[in-house]
Amino acid sequence: MTKIFALVPAAGQGTRMGEAFPKQYLPLAGRPMMFHSLETLAAVDRITAVIAILSPMDRHWGAHDWSAFPEKIEALFAGGTTRGASVANALAMLEGRAAPGDWVLVHDAARPCIGRELVEQFLDEVGDDPVGGLLAMPLADTLKRSEGLLRVSETIPREGLWRAQTPQMFRYDILRRGLARKPEATDESQAVESVGGMPKLVQGANANFKVTFTDDLPIAEMILARRVADEETSS
Repeated sequence: MTKIFALVPAAGQGTRMGEAFPKQYLPLAGRPMMFHSLETLAAVDRITAVIAILSPMDRHWGAHDWSAFPEKIEALFAGGTTRGASVANALAMLEGRAAPGDWVLVHDAARPCIGRELVEQFLDEVGDDPVGGLLAMPLADTLKRSEGLLRVSETIPREGLWRAQTPQMFRYDILRRGLARKPEATDESQAVESVGGMPKLVQGANANFKVTFTDDLPIAEMILARRVADEETSS
């Protein structure tokens, strides 16, 4: 049976947040930010293991209570200086556990508002694909290019353009080959594209945004609170 290994890169420093510690540990709805992504992924029965990829120098993981998680949650202190390096290190650690055709799902720790229903839908859409795919949103904004001096040099047509989100999920072998060929890739899709793969696009959700700046935190808090309220109403 094909396995699904979920990786959550969490070795970054989150310098754009202006905080003294990494943003994945910032408090959000009473928990560290990355708790919410880990919780959602762990609740998906089809996922075999959920692996948080942490910096070897991480001093925050042990300060938090993770006992609410099932045994499928693992902490891997093998994060690199880039996202690609962190994922590549985790793939190397999975050698022997993951078969070439097994799935590797990668999700940003800073996208805490991903819902279980969206993850399940994504797995349904991508599960039979020979390569894999990613969540993404059609671009709605008009893009401007500037060559400097804060002057518009070009308007870029938005037709056919998508904003990549996560999760992104690919076969173990093709993702490992892709990251070996393009270690500087900014996401897994780009790595897979570098070895000829054409990832499948699956429409995501605006709520599945990446927390980047301090002003994003109250928005994420509101989304999570609304989800809890909806679950309580339906139960």
